[in-house]
Amino acid sequence: MERYRGKRHFAKTSEPRGADAPAGESAGFVVQIHDATTTHFDFRLEVDGVLKSWSVPKGPSADPREKRLAMPTEDHPLEYREFEGVIPSGEYGAGPVIVWDEGTYRPLSEDFAHALERGHATFWLDGGKLHGGWALTRFRGGGTHGGDEGREAWLLVKQSDARAAREARTPDPQRARSALTRRTLKQVTEEDGDAD
Repeated sequence: MERYRGKRHFAKTSEPRGADAPAGESAGFVVQIHDATTTHFDFRLEVDGVLKSWSVPKGPSADPREKRLAMPTEDHPLEYREFEGVIPSGEYGAGPVIVWDEGTYRPLSEDFAHALERGHATFWLDGGKLHGGWALTRFRGGGTHGGDEGREAWLLVKQSDARAAREARTPDPQRARSALTRRTLKQVTEEDGDAD
């Protein structure tokens, strides 16, 4: 949580600070749409008492042929699963956030946290929109060199199962509605404060 908290001024942003919670029995996930410098989807899995997080520029696809880039970000507190609102201008990640999908997941990989550390983990999602088997695979490690070649990068891929869909379309982030409030990014900005 140190990296997460170090990037935020909690006197200014309504994002949760997060308690140092022990790992629980439940395993939840959330996919948020975040209209920051670029609009992207944030994919988060509950692991060992935090939300392991990846930025997925094009969003998850239910088509197994579509491999989606997933760039890891800092761990987030469990309370972030329910965060929806506007991160104020001048703050890290300024812009509106909505919860696009949420639910539970169950690991398919043995020793799930260790599988993520090794760079390949499979899991089953039971969400409002996303269902079935998925995999996260690291294809580039985070080295000490500068530039993109040193940045860790993963792929988020739907497994071929009964919940897969050929030619599935990721929704337009500007038209997508919140799974919690049915609001769009624009409505969140208008109702919760202007991020400009």
